[in-house]
Formats: sequence, C-alpha cells, structure tokens
Amino acid sequence: MSTHSERGMTLVEILIAITLLSVLSVAVLVAMRIGFNTMDKTDAHLVHDRRIANTRRIIENEIAGFMYSIAWFHPEPRARITVYFAEWAPREMRFVTAYSLDDGWRGRPQIAVLEVIPAPDNRGVRLIMNEAPYTGPEQTGAMISGISPDGALSFAPPLPNAQSFVLADRLAYCRFLYLEPPRAPRPAMWRTDWEMSGRVPLGVRIEMAPLETRPAEAQMTSVTVPINITRDPATLYVDSPF
Repeated sequence: MSTHSERGMTLVEILIAITLLSVLSVAVLVAMRIGFNTMDKTDAHLVHDRRIANTRRIIENEIAGFMYSIAWFHPEPRARITVYFAEWAPREMRFVTAYSLDDGWRGRPQIAVLEVIPAPDNRGVRLIMNEAPYTGPEQTGAMISGISPDGALSFAPPLPNAQSFVLADRLAYCRFLYLEPPRAPRPAMWRTDWEMSGRVPLGVRIEMAPLETRPAEAQMTSVTVPINITRDPATLYVDSPF
C-alpha cells in the first residue's frame, strides 16, 4: 500500500515568517525615520549657517558702502543749516550707503539705520536694520531733531516696523564701536562714544555674542569693517551751526 504525501507549510512556520517580516518592516521604517530626521537637521544647520554668512556679508557691505552726505537742518521754518549726515552711537548707526538689501550694489543709495533693540521675549537683544531710498538733503535733514553747541547731531529714534530686517536675534549683547584716528601721543583706539563731529571713523566693529551656544552650529560673532573714504570732507559745503 503506497502513501501519498503533500509538501506545504505549517501554521507555525507561517506565523514565524509573518513575525520576521514585521520586524524587518519596523526596522526599515525606523531607519527611514532616522534618515529623514538627520536630513532635516542637516538642512536646518545649513540654512542657519547660510543665514549667519549672509548676515555678515550684509553688515560688511552696508558699512563698506558708506557715502559722504549732507543734511539740510531747519531749526526754524526759514532757517537752514547744512551739516554732515551720519550717526555713530553705541546702539545705533545711521548713514547713507551705496548698498541695498534688494538690489545689492546695483540699486540707488539708501539711508541705512542699524539698531539694537530688546528681544520680543526680553531674553537678550536683537540687531535690526531699516532702509529707505535716499532722496537728498531735505530728507536727511528731517531725521535730525537738534544740534548741540559742539556740533553733535541728535536724531529722532527709529521705530521698528514690519519692514525691519532682523540681522541677528537672541544675542547676549550687541554694541557698536568706532575706530578713532590716532592723535599724538595716543594711538588709534576703539570707542563707543564717538565725539568727532563731522568726521568718519576709520572702521566700525559690531561686538555681539549669542545668548545660547550650540557647538554644532555656526555662531554670530563680532564683525569689523574698515571705512575706506578717499573723498576729502572739506570739499563738502558745511555750515557752522553756531
């Protein structure tokens, strides 16, 4: 008597195969998730590093594009005083520049205002910039609120708005320093209180440090930019206010 046997799989073997397939699928999904998370973090780091590099480039170009300009200040409706237009303060800079955010070096001159303001959550400070197309001495004169007896200009404070460009955020500190020309016997020195009315500093340094340091990311550090001016300010007609 002959017996006939059929080949097949038992229920236990099917359960083992399904279990192994499930474990393999979970491992593949976990590996894909880790890969996507790593890619997102890498992209975020690249965007952050690119933003830091672009911010430094913008600051350097804005200051390097400094242009001598004058302002017509009207202490009275029919009185006019012609003065140099520039502000060099510890937390605020204002000047005419040949560089613009929108058009780079190809656009029209801009009035740039760099200002240090508190962060929205009062954690640290942020560095912002406002630009306005430069139209002439009347426009710059309207920004001046007064002239001191020694010729120092005072300006109306700029107001942050929706068009303000945030150059750096979440900073532990940010301050502006200006390189004063050497005056014998004292060498050139950096100072926050610029007192040389009508003169342009040899360079500008923006000292800043992040509120939180992350070793894996580029950090915003101090920026130093020389101001290379070849035009003699004596060639500009400027009135003596007093």
